[in-house]
Amino acid sequence: MEKPQIYKIYINEVEVILKPSADITLDDAVSTGSVVVKYTGNKKHLLDYINILEKSIKSEKLIIHFDDFVKLKADFKSHFSEIEAAGGLVVNEKKEFLFIFRSGSWDLPKGRIENNETKKIAAMREVTEETGIKKLTIIQKLMITRHTFRSNVGKRIIKKSYWYLMDAKKQNTTPQTNEDIVQAVWMTLEKFYSKKRQVYPNILEVLHTQETPTDKSKVQIKIK
Repeated sequence: MEKPQIYKIYINEVEVILKPSADITLDDAVSTGSVVVKYTGNKKHLLDYINILEKSIKSEKLIIHFDDFVKLKADFKSHFSEIEAAGGLVVNEKKEFLFIFRSGSWDLPKGRIENNETKKIAAMREVTEETGIKKLTIIQKLMITRHTFRSNVGKRIIKKSYWYLMDAKKQNTTPQTNEDIVQAVWMTLEKFYSKKRQVYPNILEVLHTQETPTDKSKVQIKIK
């Protein structure tokens, strides 16, 4: 079965989905909190949507569709430059996961892929640099997430992050304070979900790959 064409990205914590018009479903149209619009083919109209989302959150999800998906995706990405990052969801022998607390939000260790560096090597390096955890082993690739941000000079950037599930023995952590990381802690998912926390939705997506139905029933997340 052919994989559906879709491009998902977060802008100011709003989930934005690009897809072919032929793939729009009734669920897309009636889903609570979703706004569905058809692309006109004019790049400026995409920029208008981006501007609205950057200034304020108007919906939980924006679905943009067009007959020519390749053109839609290319026109959307033309408003951004793109950087690639890699990170890890690390689990220890006690089934605890490694979380960091940075700039007021709970997060997972990740960072930019350097020149001549593979995605896997970058992911392990960033985990070690940001948390002090060593002797990591990659178990599997989990997913790719995308979100946008503005550079110091106001340039729009897409951060495309490659996520890996890793394991390591439980050990003491050393938060990378010069990167605004004030905590690096081991927690089970049950403990993580036991109280409200501020966390980005793309990080939640990575965590969802490891959840059970019991875990999901305990979610009390405050989206930033």
